Amino acid sequence: MAVRRVKKVLISQPQPSNGKSPYYELGEKYHVEFQFRPFIKVERVSLKEFRHQRINILDFTGIVMTSRTAVDHFFSLCEELKISMPESMKYFCISETVALYLQKYIVYRKRKIFFSQTGKIEGLNAAFTKHSKENLLVPVPEEHNEEVLNYLASKKLKYTPSVMYRTVSNDYGEGEVLDADMIIFFSPIGVQSLLKNFPDFKQGDIAIGCFGSTTAKAIVDEGLRLDCEAPTPEYPSMSMALDAFLKENQKKSVD
Repeated sequence: MAVRRVKKVLISQPQPSNGKSPYYELGEKYHVEFQFRPFIKVERVSLKEFRHQRINILDFTGIVMTSRTAVDHFFSLCEELKISMPESMKYFCISETVALYLQKYIVYRKRKIFFSQTGKIEGLNAAFTKHSKENLLVPVPEEHNEEVLNYLASKKLKYTPSVMYRTVSNDYGEGEVLDADMIIFFSPIGVQSLLKNFPDFKQGDIAIGCFGSTTAKAIVDEGLRLDCEAPTPEYPSMSMALDAFLKENQKKSVD
């Protein structure tokens, strides 16, 4: 059976700032136009919301940073609160990438910074063992898994989670249209955002792809057809899954 030929693919993520992406290579390979338009965005909680948590940042001796996003929103709050971080503050980072990102806000060489070599919180085990008496603040998003907090609890460390940011729908502007033959999602909130912005959305022969099992479930739960999914044993990345899909699509499609 003939299917719709995919000519425009909407990637629901920001456009790569360095101009490099495997999607561009796929675009050239299959003569497909790739558009980048995030369906979600991350925003910081308001000062009023933060104050309702009754947390004084300077009461803490260490900060657990789980992402660059956490770093950005933590220091944004500090700036609005007119708080300068003391040189004695310790930073426990989920990876070296996050640790180096701190240079955007502090003088790196003058600070006590520890990072996991594995990208997992367990990689900080030695640092936490050595600094077991610290009073830790953990910036977290509004919706977060408990992996990091459960680990800190298991180590009997003193810690306080603080909601500092959240993921919300990135609404389409008035007159902005959805013009794509295929849409790729990366989160359940992205799926919700599409249906919020286009409540009359009918999939028809528009192909839908996604990355992640929770996103796949959200798509199916909304009664939409999932045409391309990653990761799988065969296609561990979204670009690999999309490559296989486009190859098959061009075999079967008609304009």
